[in-house]
Amino acid sequence: MGQVIAEDGVGVTISSQSGHRMPALTAEQDKQLALTPSEELLNLELLQASNIKDTLQAYQLAKRCNEKRVMAESLKWTQRKARLNAIAPGIIVTPLALDEFNGIRGDFYKEMFAKSPAGRPGTADEVANVAQLLMSSQGAFITGATFLIDGGATANYYYGDK
Repeated sequence: MGQVIAEDGVGVTISSQSGHRMPALTAEQDKQLALTPSEELLNLELLQASNIKDTLQAYQLAKRCNEKRVMAESLKWTQRKARLNAIAPGIIVTPLALDEFNGIRGDFYKEMFAKSPAGRPGTADEVANVAQLLMSSQGAFITGATFLIDGGATANYYYGDK
């Protein structure tokens, strides 16, 4: 997309808070996720099935990869005077989220909402508000960034009362 984005254009990708909820990777692993050609990603040692313990870790790695690739790709976009950013929302009220909330992981989500500073899931409009900022002239100095919008759930995950 960086080759076809209009001059002064803006792109916003949607990732997930989940990419922020895994242990830090090494600088080399982050670089590999950011710069390895897409068709070669599954050859990385980090992404071998023997190194991934479950589907949650696979999802978290995919979301971390999204964010690192946005950061790296944003440098290419600047050649067209364009900007690229990512939004990493927490649980947003969607049909899928409602299924999860009422499914086997429902108690996990209910506890996450109860313990997060916002005390609730987010809305699609709240994600759209961040996208609007990033795409507007008010966000003209923002590129290569990921905005975590999860009502403080990730902050609580790391630093809240356990």
